[in-house]
Amino acid sequence: MAAIKGDKTLTELSQQYGINSNLIVKWKKQLIEQSSEVFASGKGLAPDRESEIQSLQAKIGQLTMENDFLSKTLGR
Repeated sequence: MAAIKGDKTLTELSQQYGINSNLIVKWKKQLIEQSSEVFASGKGLAPDRESEIQSLQAKIGQLTMENDFLSKTLGR
């Protein structure tokens, strides 16, 4: 983010963070090119991630029901 702000030169940033200026340029380019994916409309999650979350939530619900049933059955 500091590279995008432009308050400091690449040399200053490189010295401040102890990394090569070429790496700063590369990261800045990646952020600019891929920022639309990060700030996309909607939930911001890729569709495959959303389906994974739904699947995991369903599994949690199933396990909760099984635990409740076993607790009642075993008298705990």
